[in-house]
Amino acid sequence: MGSLIALLRNFRYNKRNRLRVEGKQMTYSEQWDLESIFTGGIDSPALTQRLATITAQITPLLATVRAWQYAKDQPKFTVMTQITEQLQMLEAGLKQTDSFVNMIQSTDERNPQVMPMMGRINALGNSVNQIEVALTKKLVGLTEVEFASLVATPALQIIKFNLTEKRTSGATLLDATTEKLINQFALDGLKGWSDHYDSIVAEVQVPDGQTLLSAGQAQNKFESDPDPKVRQRIFKSWYQTWERYSPLLTDTLNHLAGFRLTEYQAHGTTDYLKKPLETSRMQSATLKTMWAVVSQNKAPLVAFLKRKAALMGKTQLAWYDTWAPVVVGDFKPQTYTYDEAAAFIVQQFKTFSPQMAAVAQKAFENRWIEAEDRPGKQPGGYMTDLPETNDFRIFMTFDGTPSGVATLAHELGHGFHTMMINDLPSWRQDYAMNVAETASTFAELIVSDATVKAAQSPAAKINLLDQKITNAIDMFMNIHARFLFEERFYAARQKKLQTTAELKALMLVAQKEAYADALTDYDPLFWADKQHFFFDDVSFYNFPYTFGYLFSMGIYAKAQTTPDFEADYIALLRDTANMSTEDLAQKHLSVDLTQPAFWQAAADSIAADVAQFLALTEGYQE
Repeated sequence: MGSLIALLRNFRYNKRNRLRVEGKQMTYSEQWDLESIFTGGIDSPALTQRLATITAQITPLLATVRAWQYAKDQPKFTVMTQITEQLQMLEAGLKQTDSFVNMIQSTDERNPQVMPMMGRINALGNSVNQIEVALTKKLVGLTEVEFASLVATPALQIIKFNLTEKRTSGATLLDATTEKLINQFALDGLKGWSDHYDSIVAEVQVPDGQTLLSAGQAQNKFESDPDPKVRQRIFKSWYQTWERYSPLLTDTLNHLAGFRLTEYQAHGTTDYLKKPLETSRMQSATLKTMWAVVSQNKAPLVAFLKRKAALMGKTQLAWYDTWAPVVVGDFKPQTYTYDEAAAFIVQQFKTFSPQMAAVAQKAFENRWIEAEDRPGKQPGGYMTDLPETNDFRIFMTFDGTPSGVATLAHELGHGFHTMMINDLPSWRQDYAMNVAETASTFAELIVSDATVKAAQSPAAKINLLDQKITNAIDMFMNIHARFLFEERFYAARQKKLQTTAELKALMLVAQKEAYADALTDYDPLFWADKQHFFFDDVSFYNFPYTFGYLFSMGIYAKAQTTPDFEADYIALLRDTANMSTEDLAQKHLSVDLTQPAFWQAAADSIAADVAQFLALTEGYQE
């Protein structure tokens, strides 16, 4: 409450919803509004009541599912329709409450009330999962004819794909008692270790002289500060800080992966990529083809890194230099106020989609974004949807750099995706990881491309092209390193627990391979500070970024030649939880993702940007 009181002292609203901070007028607040979700924060009576309502609904619905019989419910399947609607409502309620508590934790890492509340929500989620298992088993038990008759029902046709998906994946389910036991163990196992990571990160503070930086602040500083000495100093302190915590993080990663591998084995597979691919609704052939094209097209990016090093007076870049801005001549890198970033993003979105711009404008005006740079916040950024209030919230730390503007656009892309599908049934909103990253990277691409085109001088264009290509470096090299590390880690973890030294060695090899050994040094502890490796709900949350980046480039190319692009784009987004990834691409882009042509076209576009960068910088090398 102390921070809220301080906020009320420093801020006041006028009738036009504009803020005054220490005499300076601003248009938008950099702190989000959570009161419109559940009034009262973590102690909200509305939150407590919502959880009580969910609790009361679980047992009756589970009994209804277990008692359901095909013969008695046909031909209208009224009971099954009610079951699916009620189950989706329960899941939406859990999503709403979970997102709310997670947002409180994101801005107040050490709040002692968060973990008990999360524990309560997780326990309810486990109970709701029993309903999901019971329903899936009912679907698996139907004959092909019976199932076809069921999903032909008008009320169920809209979720036919989702029901079919449940029936297919349900073939490996164990008996209900065993599944219940596994889910119970997961609360203190899989979920418990993931939560443990958050608890550790909450204690991370990176020293910078007499100042202590949060993990998020330190990362922003060593990635974007134009002074190489500052980058080196902060990164050294950053690395030493994570080194101190690495034994705890080694245990955490080992046990989280160990639980997951044991669960996979119990369900009949030792293929650790099977579940991530199913979750992404994606074929193995698509993933292999994508990475093959990426691996074959790194030469232009290596040339870019070499030229960037020369522009900085170096032979090769260090890890912490790869994100640094390129500044030539007397050019001064542009910085943005939050208001300026908002105006620029809305303006650029409008050139492609008025609805996209309207969603972004609404997010800024309604305080759906937490962007303030202050201590106590978690690192990174995300968008979380709120199905019961039909909106979303964005979490990040805005630093005023073009990279910060791109991140803001990225998360707003996620938000636009959410708003375009929130009238659909809940299961039709449950899009896969890879297509989730499509809308976000598309939005980011709009903004980065616009900044390059608007550059007023060669020096400005060089700076902006650098930022655009650096994003490609992340997708072709950084993300590839994450995938290579995680793939090899899971293979090794199947045999034994991994030591800290072994994890560092795996990461170093992966980074050298992914970056084509183009850097002087790397970050062997990258596995420790990257939260994506510690998610409990998904593993291999790496390839979806590269997929989304390249897939969005295909969408962007189509946007250049399609008059009514907005309608086509929204139609694609509305299908993202209604078919496989390959079918989505075939239907809306007329491309085969299992073949290299689509991926190569995107790689060629990146190579063209690099060629332009090399031509413009020819005379600026030190």
